[in-house]
Amino acid sequence: MPQKTLLKGRVLSFLESPFATEPTRATNTHEAVLIEDGKIKALGSIAKLSQEHPEAQDVEYGQHLIMAGFIDPHVHYPQTAMIASWGKRLIDWLNTYTFPEEMKFGDPRYASEIANRYLDLTASHGTTTMCSFCTIHPESVDAFFEAAQLRGQRVVAGKTCMDRNAPEGLRDTAQTAYDQSQSLLEKWHGVNRLSYAITPRFSPTSTPEQLEAMGALWAKYPQCLMQTHLCEQTDEIEWVRSLFPNARDYLDTYEQFGLLGGNGLYGHVIHLETRERDRLREVGAALIHCPTSNTFIGSGLFELDDLMRQGHRIGLATDTGGGSSFSMLRTMATAYEIGQLQGTALHPAQLLWLGTVGSAQSLRMDDCIGNIAPGLEADLVVLDLASTPDIAQREATAEDLWEAVFPTIMMGDDRAVADVWIGGNRVSRKP
Repeated sequence: MPQKTLLKGRVLSFLESPFATEPTRATNTHEAVLIEDGKIKALGSIAKLSQEHPEAQDVEYGQHLIMAGFIDPHVHYPQTAMIASWGKRLIDWLNTYTFPEEMKFGDPRYASEIANRYLDLTASHGTTTMCSFCTIHPESVDAFFEAAQLRGQRVVAGKTCMDRNAPEGLRDTAQTAYDQSQSLLEKWHGVNRLSYAITPRFSPTSTPEQLEAMGALWAKYPQCLMQTHLCEQTDEIEWVRSLFPNARDYLDTYEQFGLLGGNGLYGHVIHLETRERDRLREVGAALIHCPTSNTFIGSGLFELDDLMRQGHRIGLATDTGGGSSFSMLRTMATAYEIGQLQGTALHPAQLLWLGTVGSAQSLRMDDCIGNIAPGLEADLVVLDLASTPDIAQREATAEDLWEAVFPTIMMGDDRAVADVWIGGNRVSRKP
C-alpha cells in the first residue's frame, strides 16, 4: 500500500514567476500538502485531503510555512572546513586557503568526512539540492555522490579540472581530465537522484587544450550540465585577457572551445560586457548569483534587476566556502541588500522564488524540484516564522504572509528551519 503523509500548515506554492507578474499574485497558499511515495500528490484544504485520504499519517505544523526545499546551484563542498577564512582578493584567497584544503581530497576518508558534514550542515539550513564543484580527485566525486545517495538526495557534482596556475598536487592534464570526467559521468549520471556536471574550474586554471577537451566531452554528453566561473573580479578578467590575448572577452575563452550552451551554469557573472550578456541570453545559459561570496571577497554587485529584465535565467547560490554562510536565507538577505544598493527592493516572494524555482530552472530541474505541485518530488523545508525573540516580536505584528516571512529572510538562520523532507522522508526534526 502506498505510504501517504499529510503535512498541515501554511503551504506556499508558486503559480508563476514573481518577476513576471505582481509578486503577491505569483503564489498560492493551502492548508495542507499530501506526500505519497516521495512525491507531491495533492494540495488543498485539511478537511478535503483528510476526507479523501483517511489512511494518511498526519504531521501538524500549525502556523509554520511549508515550502519547497532550498536549491543551491553553485557550491564548493570541499571548502566546507575553511568557510569564513579571512582573505584579500580572489586569487590570494584561492592560494592561501582553497588550494591547500583541496589537496586533502585525494584521501577518500577525508573526502567522505567532509561530504557528509557538508550535507548535514546544509540540510540543517533547509537546502535539499545543490550543484557542487569537487576537486581534481575522483575520490572527491565518489565521496559526495555516495553521501547524497545514502540520503536519497538530488544533487549535481563534477570533478574540477585544472592543468595550470595551481599547485602541482591539484593539476591534472587535458587527457586525464577528459578520461576521469567521462568515467565518473558514466558511473554516476542518472543513478538514483544524482547528476554529473562537467566542471572546468575557470579559464585561468585550464590550458586551451584542456578547455577543448572539456568542450569535446560536453559535445558527447550534451544532456549534462557544465559549470564554471565567469567575470567574477576585474583583476581576474585582466588575467584572462593576458592568458587568452586572441579572445574577444572572457566568455569567448569558453565559447571558442564549445563550453557555451543552454545547459551551462556560469557563476558570479558580475562584470559582463554587452556581447557576453547577449550571447548568454541567446543560448539560454544560466547565470548564478552568489551575493554573500561577491560581498565577502569584494567582487562587486550582480545586476539582478537588469539581467532579469533582459530575459536571463538566474539562480541564487551560497558559493560556499567563498560565500560566508551555508544558509540560503542569509543568501536571500544579502541579495536583498545588494538590490537596495542598486535601487531595487526585492519582494519576499521574489527572494523565495530565486532560492527555489529560479534555482531549479537554472539546473534544468524545475520539472521535478523547486516547487510544491502535484507530481514534483517531495523535497520540502518547514520554516518557523517566529524562531527567535527578535523575529517573533516582528512577526506578531505582520498583517499578511509576506510581512510575516520577511523578518525570517532577513534575520533567520538554521533555528528557523523546523523540519526538512528529502524525497518524502523526514530528515531533520527539532524539539
